[in-house]
Amino acid sequence: MKNSTTRQLGQNGPIVSRLGLGCMRMSSIWGGATPDETESIATIQEALDRGINFLNTGDFYGAGHNELLIGKAIKGRRDDAFISVKFGAIFHNGQWLGMDLRPIAIKNFINYSLTRLGIETIDLYQPSRLDGSVPVEDVIGTIADLIKEGKVRTIGVSEVTADQLRQANRVHPISALEIGYSLADRQIETDLLPAARELGIAVVAFANTAEGLLTGELKAPLAQNDYRTHFSRFQGENLLHNLEKVQVLKQLAHQKGCTPTQLAIAWVKEQGDQIMPLVSMSRRSRLPENVEAMDIVFTPEEMNTLNTTFAMGALRGGTYLQR
Repeated sequence: MKNSTTRQLGQNGPIVSRLGLGCMRMSSIWGGATPDETESIATIQEALDRGINFLNTGDFYGAGHNELLIGKAIKGRRDDAFISVKFGAIFHNGQWLGMDLRPIAIKNFINYSLTRLGIETIDLYQPSRLDGSVPVEDVIGTIADLIKEGKVRTIGVSEVTADQLRQANRVHPISALEIGYSLADRQIETDLLPAARELGIAVVAFANTAEGLLTGELKAPLAQNDYRTHFSRFQGENLLHNLEKVQVLKQLAHQKGCTPTQLAIAWVKEQGDQIMPLVSMSRRSRLPENVEAMDIVFTPEEMNTLNTTFAMGALRGGTYLQR
């Protein structure tokens, strides 16, 4: 990555790669097949070789499988990797049951994560959501205690509101906010993104292609067994309307000699120095395209075209990002 290869997580946080590797797709979460482990490990290792050190996982990805996988990939090169772990989501037989954010549970979760990862300290530890079941002060305060114990370096939060972000940051400085952000999902620009900027909190932006909508590869209608058919954005007339918008992205990509996916990632990284695109991959073949996206620049006219075409509310229907 030639263009600003690193960035800081938070005002006084650690320096990490400008592009993050999401490891979620390397495990089975909803009961599907597990991707080839050898290829997944090779993908992580090649990412590290390319200077992508930010590895994002969750202790519930594949019921711990994802952490075990990362542990194998970073064995012998711990210093090359920055490990971000989400916790709190409870699954059983592939079904989501809810959240457990009790301090006693957090203290239990982290010891299992450290063992699976084969490390002594998690670089960024964060609740996967704050659902109100436990006071924010207790959740963040517990992680702050784990910092004192040497088990955590920095604290993050994921999928929170602006009020929750401010509340968490009052308990302990928050280094990063993990949240869905793309040309197709810009709702965080209303209050959450301004709050993060005001507080000096980095934004780790996932779902840059909006569940594949912005790849330019989707065609209507989707297969009946496609999980996206549950979201109104991918249904009937909504999908047809949204794919018309994507044509603009495809045309611009053609003009610039890149892919729509690359433009979608590049747009995210252009939204501010504190924003890191987090791209999920499970194959080495995806790395070159995604790395090259970080070098794409836009003219003011090109950026205006994208911002106008994909203005907030321009797409019809919603996804889980808007629940």
